[in-house]
Amino acid sequence: MTRASDRAYAKIRAFLLGGGAHPGEQVTEERLAEVAGVSRTPVREAMRRLEAELLLVRSPSKRIFVADWSRDDIDEMFTLRQMLEGHAARRAARRMTAEEIDRLETVNADLRDAIAGDPPDIARFLEANRRFHDIITAAARSPRLAQVLAMLVEQPVLVRTARHYSVRDLRQSARDHDELVAAFRAGDPDWAQAIMKSHLRRAFHTFADAAEAEARAANDAAE
Repeated sequence: MTRASDRAYAKIRAFLLGGGAHPGEQVTEERLAEVAGVSRTPVREAMRRLEAELLLVRSPSKRIFVADWSRDDIDEMFTLRQMLEGHAARRAARRMTAEEIDRLETVNADLRDAIAGDPPDIARFLEANRRFHDIITAAARSPRLAQVLAMLVEQPVLVRTARHYSVRDLRQSARDHDELVAAFRAGDPDWAQAIMKSHLRRAFHTFADAAEAEARAANDAAE
């Protein structure tokens, strides 16, 4: 993999995750080359990686679109996350150090600060939430698990719908994190796994409902 391709991949991925193109929108090599600031050859390599991550999809006519998901797609994604992150939490409960648990508490304090404002700072919330879950994944001490999770957690559908979180949803997320910290301090794998699964199932309903609401709004605006 060339450095130019790596740079193109990073820039295009950030562009997609940041909402630079709408779900279902067609994108071209030319446009993505402009985004990445490179020639079309490394863009093609980057696009293949992004297709493998399901951030881009190719139609039968070979056109490229920004990935979009139905409620069933989102359900499957969160079901897989429940299985994998639940397993990660279970492993982490047996392996997490006191220092890592302290870091979880610090990150969750940052998350609480992010949602304390009016309006809440969603970008800061997302970053703190990502760091919280990354610490748990790292504490599971499983490179294979971390690699698979990386393809599920940072999907653009999550970024797109996070702004629809209510203050109640955001505060519940922080409370779930508090209970996860308590489970890790107790070294209880069953408790940690159960809380992680319920945390993600609650998140599924929030994300799915928000995605459907956004789709309805877009359809109404088009009519």
